[in-house]
Amino acid sequence: MSLLTNKQSKKIWDSVLGKLELRIPRPSFNTWLKETKGVSFDSDLFFVSVPDAFTASYLEERMLGILENEISDILKKEVKLNFIVDGQKHNPKENTPIEESVPLNPTPVVSVKKDSGLNPKYTFKNFIVGDSNELAYKGAQAVSQKIGVAFNPLLLYSGVGLGKTHLLHAIGNSAQKRGHNCFYTTCEEFTNKYISAIQNGSTETFRDFYRSVDILLLDDIQFLIGKEQTQEGFFHTFNSLYMKNSQIVIASDRPISSLKVLEPRIVSRFSGGLVADIQVPKLETRIAILKSKARNTDYTIPNEVIEYIANNIKSNIRELEGSLNRILAWFQFKDEDISLDSVKLILKDPISSISPQIISDIDVVSAVSKHFGVSQDQLRSKSRQKMTVLSRQVAMYLLREETDLSLSAIGKLLGGRDHSTVLHGHEKVSNLLENDINFKSTLLSIKDSLSIEN
Repeated sequence: MSLLTNKQSKKIWDSVLGKLELRIPRPSFNTWLKETKGVSFDSDLFFVSVPDAFTASYLEERMLGILENEISDILKKEVKLNFIVDGQKHNPKENTPIEESVPLNPTPVVSVKKDSGLNPKYTFKNFIVGDSNELAYKGAQAVSQKIGVAFNPLLLYSGVGLGKTHLLHAIGNSAQKRGHNCFYTTCEEFTNKYISAIQNGSTETFRDFYRSVDILLLDDIQFLIGKEQTQEGFFHTFNSLYMKNSQIVIASDRPISSLKVLEPRIVSRFSGGLVADIQVPKLETRIAILKSKARNTDYTIPNEVIEYIANNIKSNIRELEGSLNRILAWFQFKDEDISLDSVKLILKDPISSISPQIISDIDVVSAVSKHFGVSQDQLRSKSRQKMTVLSRQVAMYLLREETDLSLSAIGKLLGGRDHSTVLHGHEKVSNLLENDINFKSTLLSIKDSLSIEN
């Protein structure tokens, strides 16, 4: 058959998926097949795009037969599948074997191209270093150069949009250039794959895949909170990698003190390496970040404009970059130079939105619940579990500091407690803030999520 167009190949594969969706349990279909796409077909080889290398490995080992049978049935001839990780280039002509050299009864072979999950745009070179992130930056550079030796594991933590994910990718991209096998994933993706592997009896494939890497870069480790079975799988993966001197790098939106709801043995492993936090960048760093971004544009941005943005947007790097992008987009449609007066008008709404605002009791309780992984019902319950008590006291502190509620009203909101209990909780948190730097970071992180100025 002649080479099909991408559109034709996609349509054929969609037909395969349509048939299989009726036969395969929905969780399995959604996990392994839903994101696959037909790419091209030539000389009995049908190319299928998959989201990552683990999916490719799973389909090769567990579902190859049924997939090839279905597509062969649709095309009315024997067809072999070739999985291509999404985003990697392929040339069907180059992958097609010479017709004379193909045996009469070929063994099904699937070409799996490992996908690192890395984004090449995030490097050490374009990471702006300042007092707020210097330790994290130096630690990241060290582990990329001496994997499994310098700091193992490396745990990076910060609030949203401060650069921890950038550093994860920078580590992987740097180490990959030295020939190391790196893999980046989020903890949510790790969890979903692990659960699916258990359901489908493919835990060995899962284990072998994750334990084969030189560097595992795992984002949002706090997602493991409350997921005991996945914690078990992660612990064994961690140990296996650690014992063979592979590097583990983990990112979290909270410090170790707030991860104690994880299994103690996991937290203990984290404490054995380097723990580095990334704080909100200071003014000088914010200006440097904006100037770095501005250099990569076709516009001349006056220093007074850069300084105005940096002085007014303080919460995180993501909002800084978003404001700069908004300015550039606006001036693309205007035949005029960038001026401070124009920029003030353009950014009026975003800056107003991050100005001091009224924080509701619902916002506070929700933020505390989300941060500690403790449900709102637990906060209001009579539970005396250590993490629940601490979470409840933090809620009491923030409700008293950031809202107009009385002590009695706060107590009523948190399960009908009296005002003396609320006062005790407030004092407890105040003492922790004075004596525990990690706890202070925890509270700052929650405040960041509420857009409270620190």
